[in-house]
Amino acid sequence: MGKFVISKRKNGEFQFNLKAGNGEIILTSEGYSAKASCLNGVESVRKNATDDNRYERKEAKNGKFFFNLKASNGQVIGSSELYESASGRDKGIESVKRNAQDATIDDQTA
Repeated sequence: MGKFVISKRKNGEFQFNLKAGNGEIILTSEGYSAKASCLNGVESVRKNATDDNRYERKEAKNGKFFFNLKASNGQVIGSSELYESASGRDKGIESVKRNAQDATIDDQTA
């Protein structure tokens, strides 16, 4: 089962990583100034993860592939790592869809 790991960046901002059951990071958030905003981001991922239209499939300048998960207002909630292939990226999207709904929260800032 997946989990959202909440941590604090060196600059004091909060962020979350969604990890798959195997511990691999499948989605990373932006930085948030407040923990409450970070937790709202987690809930937004849960709400939007199953909607395929919320995924923006992209190719980086270096030829690798990644995706962004967007909220209904078009704001990016989280981004993936870089994948070697489009099929790898698409498997990453499927992993977010599978893991986000029931993922636990591991708050490492508490």
